[in-house]
Amino acid sequence: MKTKMLNLRSPLLVRAGALLIVLSVLRLELATARADAVSELASFSIFDKVDLAQLAKSDVKTAHGPPMSNPRFLAVQSCYVAAGAPAQQIEALRRWDATKHRELKVFLHSDLPSNPGPANFEKLRNAPGNASVRSFVIATQKLSSNLQISKDEAKKFSAGTAGGGGSIPAPVATFWADVLSARTKSFVSGGVSAQPPYDHAGPSVRPGDELNGLLREQGKIRNQFSTLLGATGIGRGAGSLKPELYWELLDVDDQGVVTLGASYSRGSGGGSYQAADVLYYASGGYYVGLTLYQMWPVTVEGKPSTLVWRGDMISAASLGSLHGVERLGSESVMMKNITKAVTLFRRDTGGGR
Repeated sequence: MKTKMLNLRSPLLVRAGALLIVLSVLRLELATARADAVSELASFSIFDKVDLAQLAKSDVKTAHGPPMSNPRFLAVQSCYVAAGAPAQQIEALRRWDATKHRELKVFLHSDLPSNPGPANFEKLRNAPGNASVRSFVIATQKLSSNLQISKDEAKKFSAGTAGGGGSIPAPVATFWADVLSARTKSFVSGGVSAQPPYDHAGPSVRPGDELNGLLREQGKIRNQFSTLLGATGIGRGAGSLKPELYWELLDVDDQGVVTLGASYSRGSGGGSYQAADVLYYASGGYYVGLTLYQMWPVTVEGKPSTLVWRGDMISAASLGSLHGVERLGSESVMMKNITKAVTLFRRDTGGGR
């Protein structure tokens, strides 16, 4: 009888033992995945020590990027934990609309086709009649030296006589629709390196050179994203990845600015993702801007989550003259704005924990 009981129990013991082994392996895999993500984060970023459990309970962690030799350059890095898998975060970034939040000062946003025409910028005529937009109109009408356009583009502006019914007069809207559509086509065909220079009223500045300079001064980040960047218009040429194109009208230091952007993303092994969002043209305020994302799948408190690293870098003429306290102030403002944007994004998309 005793032998029979032992024989009856042995299959159950075997199954229980196998289950324990499976659970142990799963726990080990989860712990390894978390360790790998944190280790990789430390390998290229300034966040050398991150506690996922604590980070998941806190707001976005933001810090100054490494110092760079070019005074026009500025960089900020941030990291946070979001609910859901990296693929969900990428899709949420695609859908998010910053114009819903007045504090972000993005007045207009519109996606673009790969071969846009002036009609794709019709929203300019519906711009809000605020002080930033009025300054943008005045700067255009006077062909201000602060406008970042080429000499050839400046020659095409005609003040005309039609005032139009909106806050942006028809001649101004027409001029910018032509400039923006032509620059978008140049980007699609040849990437940032094909962009005309900013040489309307001063030394020639090329957007491609500015982006290359930003990445060159941050070698670890450039190496981390080399495969992605090499497949985009951010590198040399148009790249093999298809960009998601858009344009915006926003506020930069109380001045209205039109800007052109392109977004890219690519999945990699283990469910990780990389993404890049480049602002390759701006009518003023800054020369270029670049935001990079690295996302790892992690499990926090038994729930699928994403560890997100975000790197923002910018080149702006106004930064070149700042030193000491003034420069620290600009860095702090940039960090504050990024924290605000990430917080609103997480709130809108349910990405907070």
